[in-house]
Amino acid sequence: MALRESEAIVLRTYPLREADLLVTLFTRAEGKVRGVARSAKKSKRRFGGALEPLTYVRAFYDVREGQELARLDACEVLESPLASEVGYARAVALGHVAELLDELLPDRESNDAIFRLALSVLHVLTGPEVWMPVTYFELWLTRLVGFLPELTECIVCGRSLNGGRAWFHALADGLRCADDKRLASSELSSESRVLAAQMFRAPVDTFVGMPWPKSLCADLRKFLIQILERHIEKKLVTAGMLEKGGF
Repeated sequence: MALRESEAIVLRTYPLREADLLVTLFTRAEGKVRGVARSAKKSKRRFGGALEPLTYVRAFYDVREGQELARLDACEVLESPLASEVGYARAVALGHVAELLDELLPDRESNDAIFRLALSVLHVLTGPEVWMPVTYFELWLTRLVGFLPELTECIVCGRSLNGGRAWFHALADGLRCADDKRLASSELSSESRVLAAQMFRAPVDTFVGMPWPKSLCADLRKFLIQILERHIEKKLVTAGMLEKGGF
């Protein structure tokens, strides 16, 4: 049987038996594919350095009818996150991208828009300044998976929120105006909503070099993570690590 070939991003690897690895790939051709890389810990020729998380590779694999796991034959490195220094902040941010993709993408369902988003963010996530690419990725991913509500109007009464104040709640969808906000709500600032609109109109590299401290769009990230966690019905481990990190 001919091997399948696709560009892919490595999301996760887990030990499986003595020398094998269980690998989760986000392939461009078929979406998320889980497979076994036989003797991956020993074979530098077939996998040397290619199975590090968030490595952009060309993957060669075999999917057999009736089998849940593919057989990963080889990977060719196209771009590696290890080409730049991986400090703690960047390591957590890279892990966050991988966790979001793994948790939100269904198996064997291609999504070229999300694949291109991931690559573009990884291209700029090369140093310790992580908050802009993290914010951009969370915002666009939430939109592309269909979970992002309209940010310009109250979900209850339909009133325009442009120029006005807006609130969100951990247990409810959408934004609300002052008249319809729930108890224990958090405010999403007009500054964050303006920046979100700008991010929807421009590629991520447009914002490279812009001062982006952790406080900028912190409310937007909280809003997005609450949406995503509500839909996947679990806490995102790396989201907590990002917020607790001193960077």
